[in-house]
Amino acid sequence: MTILFFILLIFMVIAAIIAVETKDLLGSVICVGAIGAGGSLMFLFLRAPDIAITQIVVEVLGLIIMIRATISRDLTLITGDREFFGTVVSVVIIFVIFMAGIEVFGTLPHFGSPKFAEVPGSPSELYIKNGLRETGAANVVSSVILDYRGYDTLGEVTVLFTSILGATVILRAKSRKLVEEPDA
Repeated sequence: MTILFFILLIFMVIAAIIAVETKDLLGSVICVGAIGAGGSLMFLFLRAPDIAITQIVVEVLGLIIMIRATISRDLTLITGDREFFGTVVSVVIIFVIFMAGIEVFGTLPHFGSPKFAEVPGSPSELYIKNGLRETGAANVVSSVILDYRGYDTLGEVTVLFTSILGATVILRAKSRKLVEEPDA
């Protein structure tokens, strides 16, 4: 797993360098999206699926905002001739992401056999045994999300709300007019 982890890290560094150095704005945005997808896979490698989900949602909303902001400034025409190097690099990148996904999903436990049950004294054991009694919640999931991990949940909700608000402001159909502007 560590070899694939480092390959994914190198992929993200290369994508970051390309995003900074390229003259094509849309290509730069695509490289930033590749960095975000790699970050999401890294969080899955590190056994943090909740952060991976938050990362991918924020990444998608961020890409929508960046594409909307750059699409009118960068009009790149695609010709019929494709560079061989660009095609090979694209296929290799897709293959690396595919292999990383297979590695992540191959290491997940089988459904119905949780790994936390094998570790004595784990926080999940505490949540299941004492969650309802200590918190007074209606179910164990609510007690974990709202009581034990309340700050984490607040941070994730704040990030999601801010992303959605930013996308809504940028993508709204009718913009506000200044008082001095006449109606068209």
